[in-house]
Amino acid sequence: MKLEELQKLASEIRARIIENAHKTSTPHLGSCLSCTDILVAAYFATLRIDPKNPRDPNRDRFILSKGHGAAALFQVLAIKGFYPEKMLETYGEDGGIFAEHPPTPSHLPGIEAATGSLGHGMPMGLGMALSARIQKQNYNVVALLSDGECNEGSIWEAAMLAASQKVERLVAIIDFNKWQATGRSEEVLALNPLADKWRAFGWSAYEVDGHDMAALVKLLSNVPDGSGKPVAIIAHTVKGKGVSFMEDDNNWHYRIPTAEEVIASKKELGVAV
Repeated sequence: MKLEELQKLASEIRARIIENAHKTSTPHLGSCLSCTDILVAAYFATLRIDPKNPRDPNRDRFILSKGHGAAALFQVLAIKGFYPEKMLETYGEDGGIFAEHPPTPSHLPGIEAATGSLGHGMPMGLGMALSARIQKQNYNVVALLSDGECNEGSIWEAAMLAASQKVERLVAIIDFNKWQATGRSEEVLALNPLADKWRAFGWSAYEVDGHDMAALVKLLSNVPDGSGKPVAIIAHTVKGKGVSFMEDDNNWHYRIPTAEEVIASKKELGVAV
């Protein structure tokens, strides 16, 4: 897809996420909007995956370690063709597949791991990357983390192991939107300088505007990066990106949009109401 098409798709997905939040009264809207560009760059420009063969042993793996962003991932997977988009109409229903966090892989094609307990997805991704090496396969493993998730010790334990084993096909993308559930990330724990921390743990680390589609595609296309190290991408994002009255407002971690706010959001995103 061309750059303009990727950007337009990201706007469409944002509108769908907002509408879904309204219809189902489900939270984590701001966290979904901050990572939408990252998901689009991965699934529509860089990951080697085939929706017609979702269990291909040579496929790249993508793990949404920040499981509370599932509403965004579900939209991406449907548009990519892993399952009919109509299935998403059951989001949030009792006993349904689509909940606020990803289900197990056996329940939904395109899902690599059930996540939600923060700090687990990236270590699981490390295990997959080590498995690829043992089996002499060359797939990449990409794990999308939240900045608050970097408070978890399991992230740094996995980071040390990945560096010691030189797992160069493992990528950790940190959705650095500067907010956690109850406050600024930097005020909860001192994350900065975040890129330097990853480098100190033995990773190649890059900082990027997490809404710059071209830059995201370029970085994700350059893995392994030739350093022999795992790769960390610190993506500086805006919580609630794309809608002016949601941007950088942590109330949208839990708040549900009204019907009027859905319409206003679509207008800002340039999506038909």
